[in-house]
Amino acid sequence: MQQPPIIQANDLYYEIINHDNQIRILQGLNLSIKAGEQVAIIGSSGSGKSTLLSLLAGLDVPTRGNVQIQAQAFSSLDEDGRAAMRSASMGFVFQSFQLLPALTALENVMLPLQLKNNADAKALSLAALEKVGLSARVKHYPKQLSGGEQQRVAIARAFATQPAILFADEPTGNLDHATGQMIIELLFNMNAEAGTTLVLVTHDTQLANRCQRQLKLNNGVLEQLA
Repeated sequence: MQQPPIIQANDLYYEIINHDNQIRILQGLNLSIKAGEQVAIIGSSGSGKSTLLSLLAGLDVPTRGNVQIQAQAFSSLDEDGRAAMRSASMGFVFQSFQLLPALTALENVMLPLQLKNNADAKALSLAALEKVGLSARVKHYPKQLSGGEQQRVAIARAFATQPAILFADEPTGNLDHATGQMIIELLFNMNAEAGTTLVLVTHDTQLANRCQRQLKLNNGVLEQLA
């Protein structure tokens, strides 16, 4: 029996009001992603890539249409319900790292596990930081780390919870080319090892080409590229 898609978006619309003008960012968008698949979403600046990722991750809700995660209604849940599903099933890597400055690298990685009352939070976090090569930096605060090191902490945090889905929004956007290449290798190696479903938003075609499937967002709809 065929498994249902891990992510299903049906007839998504997203509209905003700006100075009494209604701006349609997504229009009738449909998307199906299988478990374990790596999907890149590309498009020009302002095309709505990050908006789409926010809708798929339940950080925002569509104007019309719906998102299902693991065959369960998702976008129709209230904010607490969506947060619970994110905590249970999703990890995130953002362009801006999103580390808490008052916490050490270890504490940043531990936080989502502690919020789930995981008794092994410290051991899992130390193992994740070892995988990203930061065992010697666990007590350092974000301001004491380079941009590449901060993104490695973010990757460790994302994988420590063993998510079914990893959402990555321009993960190399704030890094120089060499550091970005290192982060790309680390991200894809860890993703392959964990078998996580990867949804990647990027303007970098080289990064997108590492995924099994590339989709381009154009005028609010998705076009299959590869």
